[in-house]
Amino acid sequence: MPIIKSAKKALRQNIKRRAINVSKKKKLKSSLKEIRELIAQKKNEEAKKILPQVYKILDKAGKTGLIKKNTASRKKSRITKALGKIA
Repeated sequence: MPIIKSAKKALRQNIKRRAINVSKKKKLKSSLKEIRELIAQKKNEEAKKILPQVYKILDKAGKTGLIKKNTASRKKSRITKALGKIA
């Protein structure tokens, strides 16, 4: 455990940030899973409805450093490509 005051504060910050990152990553993964399932079931209209939400989550995750920007871009591209195949 930290002894110095600044180290205690850093620990508190790390705990809060970790909780936020874990929840955002969970939301990201669940939304990706949801849209992939809709694409697999060939529910084109429903997938197109939640696509902007998935894009928003991916963009924010890339912007804040939760995932790399290119990773977010790649995931968006692959989802769009998969949607195009079932259309």
